[in-house]
Amino acid sequence: MKARQGFSGKAGFIAAAAGGAVGLGNIWRFPFEVGEGGGAAFILIYLVFCFMLCFPLLVTEIAIGRSSGKNQVAAYPTLGHARWSLLGGFGMLTGVLILSFYNVVAAWCFGYFIEISMGNFDIGQHFSPFIKDAFKISSYALVFMLATVYIVSRGITKGIEKYSKVLMPALVAIILFITGYSLTLPGACEGIKFYLLPDLSQISFEMIYSAMGHAFFSLSLGLGAMTTYGSYVKRQDNILSSAMAITLADTGVAFFSGLMLFPLVFSEGLATDGGPGLIFMALPTAFESLGPTPGVVIGGLFFMLLSLAALTSTVSILEIPVSWLSEDFKMGRKRATWTAALVVLAMGIPSLLANGHSDIFTHFITYPGSEEPTDFMTFLSDLAGNTFLPAGGFLTAVFTALIWKKDNLASELASANEKLIHRYLSSFVIFSIRYLCPWILGALFVINLLKIFFGSSLI
Repeated sequence: MKARQGFSGKAGFIAAAAGGAVGLGNIWRFPFEVGEGGGAAFILIYLVFCFMLCFPLLVTEIAIGRSSGKNQVAAYPTLGHARWSLLGGFGMLTGVLILSFYNVVAAWCFGYFIEISMGNFDIGQHFSPFIKDAFKISSYALVFMLATVYIVSRGITKGIEKYSKVLMPALVAIILFITGYSLTLPGACEGIKFYLLPDLSQISFEMIYSAMGHAFFSLSLGLGAMTTYGSYVKRQDNILSSAMAITLADTGVAFFSGLMLFPLVFSEGLATDGGPGLIFMALPTAFESLGPTPGVVIGGLFFMLLSLAALTSTVSILEIPVSWLSEDFKMGRKRATWTAALVVLAMGIPSLLANGHSDIFTHFITYPGSEEPTDFMTFLSDLAGNTFLPAGGFLTAVFTALIWKKDNLASELASANEKLIHRYLSSFVIFSIRYLCPWILGALFVINLLKIFFGSSLI
């Protein structure tokens, strides 16, 4: 029987997992949520949840994967009961749903990289027609998915690990370069003050709720990516230190993304709460104002950065169904990768058409309490990204606390290192999984469910 693939070492796993965690949410969603949340106060709350809630769940998902040595669907019944395969399947479904619209957004970023690199700064003024062009966006989405397929089809060490070791340093280098440039712009100090000096009066329930949701989303928890990657981790590698490195990398990229954007935003007099439109509509004009050459270089690098961040995430999510198909259905890796990719592309068609090309998908549903209809892509993001993800995290915590039990988790965490700091971290992880994660994630799931079915006015 062919031996199961695995990462060559700890560094390869951290690069791949950090790449999977670092995505578009860190670079374009995090800064505008900071802007809407009032600046540095949002960052403080976000960091608290990253280490209090997300780090323990990240450790647990990796531990479940390594202990079982199975893919996302098979991992839970291996450690518990056959019925828990439903949890694994639920996580994989969530990942596929997210990937179906995530690949469309990645296509926008890739398209903008091409347009800005060619000096077409007017693309920001034509964002709606751009995303409405189904042929152009589908072409970019296909190219992006082909890149994802190429990496995943080559396997763990020769594909995911090898390219993660290239993509992650490139991503960090671009962030640091643009950050250095942004800090030299006139008015950058005002952006830094807004970003780094907390105004505690801005703290509200809505802001705490947003920070908690973003922290959970940004680390790619609740969908099985970390469980799948964890199943490829060697026994001698320390899970706690690896998970801490991944969490620090994820929060570090998010932090520097804000440090990269807010000096530019204040220098150009842009609204700090501009939302996604800030990235795709306002920034191209801001890049143009830097001058022809700096604008093309900085703007091109920025959207290349978004494309690289999206690619590391699409790779990690596609690996979830690929590992299931190749192991449970005995498919060859290339066949499994193409099968999963074609399903994702087909499922992404409604999201592709939901930005003005199709009236049905553009005005897909009207939430209770809202007067404006919501498009299919936003609905899918609300359902899979904001609701299914915390549900998956909640059920994982319940499974660990009640089925797998704390002693098994403690044993898995203690298998590689008995340093004092690791014992403290292990105790904290177990406490959080038993007493914090179930209640907080359960509440997040219920709140998001209420927002979809009863309207945001109830929150």
